[in-house]
Amino acid sequence: MRYLIITYYRKANGQIDESTAVARNLKMRDHQTASVILDFKKLAVVKAQLNGTSAPKDFNRIVEYYMQHYENIIRRLFEENGYEIDYREKSPEELNVSTS
Repeated sequence: MRYLIITYYRKANGQIDESTAVARNLKMRDHQTASVILDFKKLAVVKAQLNGTSAPKDFNRIVEYYMQHYENIIRRLFEENGYEIDYREKSPEELNVSTS
């Protein structure tokens, strides 16, 4: 898998919910509906948009945030795309990603 796709949507009761998926390829629907799309092959942010406004496209910062919630998925995406991740109870500033 190559992409982490996160979509935020508002329920009828006003509550915001989150949907997470991984994919090999992006579909037009992903570009239209997703809030965040991360490319783990190029280590790039394809899309970062929250509540209709663009967020900074800083790959490391976004990965550090989602690492708290989706650590296993993110580790697997790095490994499947040929990267090693050194993440042993480090602060976000110390998170280091390197190629194998």
